[in-house]
Amino acid sequence: MPFPPTHSTLARALTEREYNDPTAVQTAVLAPETVGRDLLVSAQTGSGKTVAFGLSIAATLMQDAADMGRPENPLALIVAPTRELALQVQRELVWLYQYAGARVVSCVGGMDPRAERAQLRAGCHIVVGTPGRLRDHLERHNLNVASLKAVVLDEADEMLDLGFREDIEFILEATPKERRTLLFSATLPRDIITLAKQYQTNALRIETSAGTRAHADIEYRAMRIAAQDTVHAVVNVVRFVDSPATLVFCNTREGVRHLHAALVERGFSAVSLSGELGQTERNHALQALRDGRARVCVATDVAARGIDLPNLALVIHADLPNDAETLQHRSGRTGRAGRKGVSVLLIPPKNHRKAERLLGQANIKAAWINPPTPDAIRKVDNERLLQSLLTAEAGDADDLALARQLLEQRSPEDVAAALVRNYRTKLPAPEDMMDTGMPERREPQAGLASAVWFRLNVGRQRKADPKWLIPEICRQGGITKREIGAIRIFDDETKFEIDAAAADAFAASIAKVKKGDIFIGVTEAPADGGHVRRPPSYHAGKKPWKKPYKTDHDKPAYDKPAYSKPAYSKPAQAKPSHEGGGDAPRGDKPRWANKGPHGKGPFGKGAHGKGPYGKEGPGKGGFAKHKRPKPPKG
Repeated sequence: MPFPPTHSTLARALTEREYNDPTAVQTAVLAPETVGRDLLVSAQTGSGKTVAFGLSIAATLMQDAADMGRPENPLALIVAPTRELALQVQRELVWLYQYAGARVVSCVGGMDPRAERAQLRAGCHIVVGTPGRLRDHLERHNLNVASLKAVVLDEADEMLDLGFREDIEFILEATPKERRTLLFSATLPRDIITLAKQYQTNALRIETSAGTRAHADIEYRAMRIAAQDTVHAVVNVVRFVDSPATLVFCNTREGVRHLHAALVERGFSAVSLSGELGQTERNHALQALRDGRARVCVATDVAARGIDLPNLALVIHADLPNDAETLQHRSGRTGRAGRKGVSVLLIPPKNHRKAERLLGQANIKAAWINPPTPDAIRKVDNERLLQSLLTAEAGDADDLALARQLLEQRSPEDVAAALVRNYRTKLPAPEDMMDTGMPERREPQAGLASAVWFRLNVGRQRKADPKWLIPEICRQGGITKREIGAIRIFDDETKFEIDAAAADAFAASIAKVKKGDIFIGVTEAPADGGHVRRPPSYHAGKKPWKKPYKTDHDKPAYDKPAYSKPAYSKPAQAKPSHEGGGDAPRGDKPRWANKGPHGKGPFGKGAHGKGPYGKEGPGKGGFAKHKRPKPPKG
């Protein structure tokens, strides 16, 4: 669909940039009913908003004139939440208005305010800035807004989230009342509606499907990795996808520093962005990405706000975001303005549920895959080399003369082998990773089709129970419940199945655990005895010494597992309350297994008095060193 009619100078710029098909938001703001009206537009990041409002205000600024005329006081004011986004908007408007003779000036924090003051006093047509810096120029009388015809608030919801409401209201109060106001926001919460009612007049509300379209241009991949394979996974994904520019997100500055150093060490041309860097350092990093001197940028969420890189085709979430909105914001750095992109989420076993929740809340369907292997990476390397040679332009006379000279001294095979070797030496080596392929869902009672049996030297006498065994096995072995098959509990040991695909990784993880006299190792399948793992619906919230069903009619098809009493069946007598005593322990539940903050389990002290936790609590102590409990006296 062609662009709706717009000013001839802007149409020329669009044609040169090959903007042939307008996005949904661009079509909506150029509709006939929007001419001269205030607009309240809901559109997602990456939907072409900058070009949209640039086209929309053109008629307001130029009327029927051929160009913008002599630069004097600004005619339009664009307010953006971050420096990066403001500078990006400035670049977009510069090329869009290049044939209209427009002078576009930026006023953002971190830049020299004296240079900005000089540019404002020299005259301009459009000013793009951040709220704090624009307010500062207004208070110092550097910015004259008496001639303004249009004000645009870009990413208004983000500006409010960042605490710029007071600055925005100050700016709008200072501008002429008869101005045209365009408000763009990804969402329209109550605060945005209130702001629009206060500072807009008869605004036309536009809600586009740009967010859906933007997501359609992004391919989401949820990649299962081992807990210690994050760096290796980033290396292999960058090598496999081979994007001109890649953005890798971490949740902390320390994570950015560690991952950036690891990539540079392996030979990647990488830069970093975090809140601890100054504006000059950020600008240099982004410029290195734009001109191709760097191909990977490792950043935090704060530093990456508003970044737009035309050649960015890959986004990697090295750390999962905290909410679905952040997931969409990160991924929206790619797949912009009709270009395709890939968003990869690296998911260790402990974050599987969180990843599924985030994807569900964002209404995203991701392909669950395993990391690319070194063999797969070498295969695509060979294909790219062959493709580059087949599509290469024919050499000139000097190139052909040198080629003949080479063939006189070496055979064609030697020359080709040297070319391949030179090509491969420039590429960072792929990393070997643990196989984390997950089997399909199955009934928890059933054994696995292909599994390895392991033995734990904790059995029924030490109160082994699947309801705490399963979480602890998953935590210590870096696996999920789906990779555990049958569990058989005996008097002095427990045997359980681990899916064959995850057995090696499980054995490697469990070997690093400091577990005192607790032992886990590979064993043979049991001949018989014990009981299989119960469905979660049975033991969730049920105590093993209480009957889970009121009548036999409610009892399911499987048999209730038998729980034997310890050798000492005589319960200890409780002291009277006036002597400081409490309830006597149950006969089938020894004193050290009681609940409470000081109770002990078979693996030492626990924060809640149950389970195989160490003295530091769940998830910290693990299989801690302990002593076999003594029977109560009496």
